[in-house]
Amino acid sequence: MTKIAITTDDGETISSHFGQARYFKVVSIGDREQGSSEMREKALHQHGQAVAGAVHPGQAMVDAISDCQVLITGGMGAPVYQRALAKNLQVILTGEKKIDRALESYQNGTLASDERRIHMH
Repeated sequence: MTKIAITTDDGETISSHFGQARYFKVVSIGDREQGSSEMREKALHQHGQAVAGAVHPGQAMVDAISDCQVLITGGMGAPVYQRALAKNLQVILTGEKKIDRALESYQNGTLASDERRIHMH
């Protein structure tokens, strides 16, 4: 089984920005079949809210999906993108809006990542 984390605000659509999404929808999939799914609350990224000695908010967000192998989102900042890659996550940045369609494309091997969706901070 592969666990896929998808940024979302409603469980149906993919959030356009990783840091501002309210939830991760985590879906387990196997060979051509979708297994269980769960909604996990996700910390929101607040610019200027860092506390001395605290874990970077992007790191905490990535750590929350450390049991996943794939991350699907609409876009994200370069620092958290690098953190996700360092955690061995396959990051897919997509313009697809519907979670179900993205999962279907992923299972078919046709969900492409668009690195132009990485935001430079």
